[in-house]
Amino acid sequence: MKIQESVGKIKKVMAAVKDKMTYTQIIALGYFCVILTGTLLLLLPPATRAGEHTGFLTALFTATSSTCVTGLVVVDTSLHWTVFGQIVIILMIQVGGIGFVTMGVLFSMFLRRKISLSTRRLLQESMNANQLGGMVKLVRGILKGTLLFEGTGAILLAIRFIPQFGVLKGIYYSVFHAISAFCNAGFDLMGTQSGPYSSFVSYVSDPIVPTVFMILIVVGGIGFFVWQDLATNKWNWKKYSLHTKLVLSSTAVLLIGGTIVYYLLERRNVLAGMSAGEGIFAAMFSSVTARTAGFNTTDIGSLTTASKLFTMVLMFIGGSPGSTAGGIKTVTLMVMLVYVWSNLRGRRSCNIFGRRLDDENIKKASNVIVISILLAVAAILTLSCMQQDLPLEDLMLEVFSAIGTVGMSTGITRSLTTASRLIVILLMFCGRIGSMSFALSFTERKKVAPVQLPSEKVMIG
Repeated sequence: MKIQESVGKIKKVMAAVKDKMTYTQIIALGYFCVILTGTLLLLLPPATRAGEHTGFLTALFTATSSTCVTGLVVVDTSLHWTVFGQIVIILMIQVGGIGFVTMGVLFSMFLRRKISLSTRRLLQESMNANQLGGMVKLVRGILKGTLLFEGTGAILLAIRFIPQFGVLKGIYYSVFHAISAFCNAGFDLMGTQSGPYSSFVSYVSDPIVPTVFMILIVVGGIGFFVWQDLATNKWNWKKYSLHTKLVLSSTAVLLIGGTIVYYLLERRNVLAGMSAGEGIFAAMFSSVTARTAGFNTTDIGSLTTASKLFTMVLMFIGGSPGSTAGGIKTVTLMVMLVYVWSNLRGRRSCNIFGRRLDDENIKKASNVIVISILLAVAAILTLSCMQQDLPLEDLMLEVFSAIGTVGMSTGITRSLTTASRLIVILLMFCGRIGSMSFALSFTERKKVAPVQLPSEKVMIG
């Protein structure tokens, strides 16, 4: 009886706390719990290979990078962690990729439990959806799409990995990397084959592996709402929602433009010695993975300064809303570009693809960009003071990689001090839940007094 009474009291306390928390705060707390659970599992002896030691900070860094689908590592995934540890990592990647709220709803649906209205609203908030209706149907679509794309990707990768590593190891590698690529995580197991932290440099000219990765990364990065729209309206561009049109057009421009820029900047550097076709293929892979995935087929540390700067821009932009990707998101960038262009032309409204952008969307987009820039600048200044032995451009790339949940690095992650690693951990966490959501988790309140102060104009520019 005493145990039941204690459990009842705990439930009451949790319910009371939940009532006082906003949806944003619940989401932030949920990801924190997933990271903490993963950290404790990685600290277990079976997670680490014999002779290797895992400290709490190493486990925390790896768990955060996995859950936040980033890919930054302080120890090589294949050389340091056992199969048990790697499975823990890939499970956190899967949960972090499609969202822990989505996973919770899928689990409830599997148990045939009714999805409450509050859970639907929480799901809506976690996916930045515009409407509450159809969320459960969308979750079913996410499950089917995830299984389809990851399964197909694993089968295609097995064509290359099974002949190379054998049946069991080939299948394991195929499944692991298909999930990692689809979730835009950037974790790999190639350290035992090509050397520590080598990623897929040895596959730079391989026609199968990079191609499968690019498809999985793009599909996972365009977002679940775009999947639904494409499945419903097929190839009819006119019937697509404005969100889908913005995502597809911006993604195409970034992929094509990124390929051209990388090729022009690196054709006499890391791409030197390759044929034109191989160089363009490698540049395309860099353009795709730089925006959020974190894999690489060329040495990031050997890139020119201009390429590193361009990589930071792509990492800052990231993927699309409601996807496995990070960054400020493509739609956010498009909204601000349309807003600026409309103002320069003296138009009273922001129009694109025959539709007017909502003022609330413009306001939110500006908040996301400003908060992300301020956070990145603050982190760069702090790290540059704490790590004066490291080049500024490498620290900048590390910061944008963390906040964009990308995972690309010039190799300085392992050289960071304890305090610097904690900052990177915070940046990855912030990047996964969103910079604006991270700020709101500290400032947002459920009740806001409907009182406005008198307005007054100021001089701008």
